[in-house]
Formats: sequence, C-alpha cells, structure tokens
Amino acid sequence: MKLNAGIITREIAATKKFYTEVLQFGVTFENEFYLLLHTPDKSAELSFLLPGHPSQQPLFHKAFKGEGVYLTIEVEAVDKLYAEIKKKGIPIAIELRDEPWGDRHFAIVDPNGVGIDIVRYQPQS
Repeated sequence: MKLNAGIITREIAATKKFYTEVLQFGVTFENEFYLLLHTPDKSAELSFLLPGHPSQQPLFHKAFKGEGVYLTIEVEAVDKLYAEIKKKGIPIAIELRDEPWGDRHFAIVDPNGVGIDIVRYQPQS
C-alpha cells in the first residue's frame, strides 16, 4: 500500500514554487489542474488539485481552508536545512529547537496554510 496525500487548492503555482525551491521536491506530473510532487529521494509524494475542476467528482471540489493539517518531513541535517530556509527569507513559524522527547525541529507554513514540521528524530539523552 502506498499513500499519496492531496490538498485541494487554488494556489497551485505558488505551491509548486514553494515545494520545489524551498524543500527541493521534484515534479512527478502536472497538468492545468493537478500537480504531483515527490520528495528529493522520491520516497513520498504529495499532490495538489484545483478546486471545482469539471474532470473531478464533487467530493474533490471544495478547497482546503488552511487549518487542521500538518506535514512532518524527517531529515538528517535539520540545522543545515534550517539555515538554508532562513537564508531564503522563508518565515519560520517555530524556531529550531530541541524537545525533551529527543526531536530537533523547526516549522514553516506552505502557501496553503499547511504547517510543515521539519524534524530530525533522535533518542532521548
């Protein structure tokens, strides 16, 4: 079984720019109403769909309203990615920090309002 999460959004162009330029995602497929992106190592995919498109069933017409969804992206070099993202001028929603349970992470927000937690998991010390 493979999971591909999808978000229905009017912000397809801004979303593509954000994920490809900020997080180095690649484009797996795109057309005028659908964008399928993959992580740099191609281990996961994320899709975006224009709302109300006539090719889609009504279930997939309503746009995401920007609340109640988050993504977690696990990376090895969280400090390096944090520095790169800050250098690009991307607003940081949660500054880089260590949690008592061992995670080192920070968070940003995509053009759709989706919180993205970028984390390096590590055992508690």
